[in-house]
Amino acid sequence: MLSILIPTYNYNVVPLVLELQKQCLECDINFEILVFDDNSKLCLDENEKINSFENCRFEVLEKNIGRSAIRNLLAKKAKFESLLFLDADTIPIQNHFIKNYISQVNEDEKIIYGGIEYQKEKPKKNQVLRWKYGNSREALPVKKRQENPYLSFLTLNFLIHKNIFSTVSFNETIPNLRHEDTLFSYNLKQKKIKITHIENPVYHLGLDDFEDAIKKENESILCLKYLIDHELLPTDYVRLSKIASKIEKLNLNFAFAFFYRITQSIFLKNIASNNPSLLIFDLYRLVHLCNLNSK
Repeated sequence: MLSILIPTYNYNVVPLVLELQKQCLECDINFEILVFDDNSKLCLDENEKINSFENCRFEVLEKNIGRSAIRNLLAKKAKFESLLFLDADTIPIQNHFIKNYISQVNEDEKIIYGGIEYQKEKPKKNQVLRWKYGNSREALPVKKRQENPYLSFLTLNFLIHKNIFSTVSFNETIPNLRHEDTLFSYNLKQKKIKITHIENPVYHLGLDDFEDAIKKENESILCLKYLIDHELLPTDYVRLSKIASKIEKLNLNFAFAFFYRITQSIFLKNIASNNPSLLIFDLYRLVHLCNLNSK
């Protein structure tokens, strides 16, 4: 009936697994919960307990294979046709989370995305940027997500039929730097595989500190450039690269790259503050991409 697939790295997944197992048992369905660890160094003793839980399995990979490959591996090892992917640092908000997904299972070739929410209370200062961005750009209601169903899709909480992976899987050739979900959504769009948005969110618990958030964002921009340079994504698929492409066509890359070098510290000071501006954050990302394109 249902294979729940959770890739993890240096994170305690036990609370998530216990909640999912509880809901599956209440629904009285055939299920399995597979947790594959991408060669972590932390939380191994805690997560090893998962192997003692009914219908649950925890496995540590011999080497780190990256976010795309581990998801493909989980899908390959799953024994049921309905696959529910969840990130390790999430937790269902509703106690009928599994039931909601089960009600969507049929023979249609589609993907179901349940959505994401962040805590309402403001976190400590060095986590505010990721919290504010997540609440504004990722924690969207169904109606808003449906306006752009592919780019509103995130891979941390979705249901997919196993045979779709024979058509579209996660690209394992790209750098392990982010945007694997963006490329996955674009490939789904190319193959005309429908993404259905429902209101079945999880909380995203793993708020990055500012240093990690900026590091990941810089990696994300680098990977976006890679995907475009290697013609895996069109420049107009993501708004950031669409604007950067227009700047490049106007031969203004040098000016924007210079602007990046003289304003970088000012931008970083704002977005590291207790009240970061998402407009400044967007400008930082744009001029950073222009700077990369100018080299």
